[in-house]
Amino acid sequence: MDYNLCSYNELKKLLIPYGFNFSKALGQNFIIDSNVCPSMVEMLGADKETGVVEVGPGVGVLTKELCKAAKRVVAIELDERLYPVLAKTLEDYDNFELVKGDVMKLDLKELIEEKFSDCSVVKVCANLPYYITSPVIMSLLESELPITEIEVMVQREAAERLCAEVGSRNAGAVSVAVEYYGESEILFNVGRECFLPSPKVDSSVIKITLHKEPRYDVKNEKRFFSLVRAAFAQRRKTLVNSISNTMGISKTKIVEALESMGHNANVRAEQLKMEELVSLSDLLFD
Repeated sequence: MDYNLCSYNELKKLLIPYGFNFSKALGQNFIIDSNVCPSMVEMLGADKETGVVEVGPGVGVLTKELCKAAKRVVAIELDERLYPVLAKTLEDYDNFELVKGDVMKLDLKELIEEKFSDCSVVKVCANLPYYITSPVIMSLLESELPITEIEVMVQREAAERLCAEVGSRNAGAVSVAVEYYGESEILFNVGRECFLPSPKVDSSVIKITLHKEPRYDVKNEKRFFSLVRAAFAQRRKTLVNSISNTMGISKTKIVEALESMGHNANVRAEQLKMEELVSLSDLLFD
């Protein structure tokens, strides 16, 4: 049966028999605008050779559109209450598979290799709950997964931070990770009225196209990201104080490294470009 999952009345009628109530703890806001998901799938560029991993399918609004376009869709859902609902709303799609569990605890590399061996490319697409946006994206970027793109809907403020140019005021540790691993862009904005229940903030859809080869030559990647996290951990403090307080490196060594790069001791993390953060890491951990 083809359910209209963007209809408030039909959605309510579908969920009532299962005693489903929206969970604030899980950040559940389902899309009820019929234009949003088709636009996401079109911009994802999925075709019959594409495998798609979806995180948090909800009742399957985005999932249905993905199934129409892609070769295979594997959706990861934590909320057990939604399992019978998804079995019903996606019963007509034989290219859909539900994986029950927490995306942060699953071995995604193993899952992708197992489920998408016959797909030419694999992409990630999701309407992410606000509370796990950064952890999920960081996990996707750092896990060396065989994926080419990440397209997600997130809180608008988070989208601006994720896509911020390193060296600008909005940039943070997650902005550095995004720029390190790929090219990002904000595709379009989505108003709060497009969700049920309506959140207090608007959203944006972003795309991260991953680099095929490393763009930056970092001597020690693990230490580089430790440095980045430390640098942005105390945004009101200078870069010298943030790194010294968090990593225990002497202030003298940090100041000398910065001065050799043309910066003074009062510079803040948000003022350094990507190449400068890489140079600072190499100087401190040579």
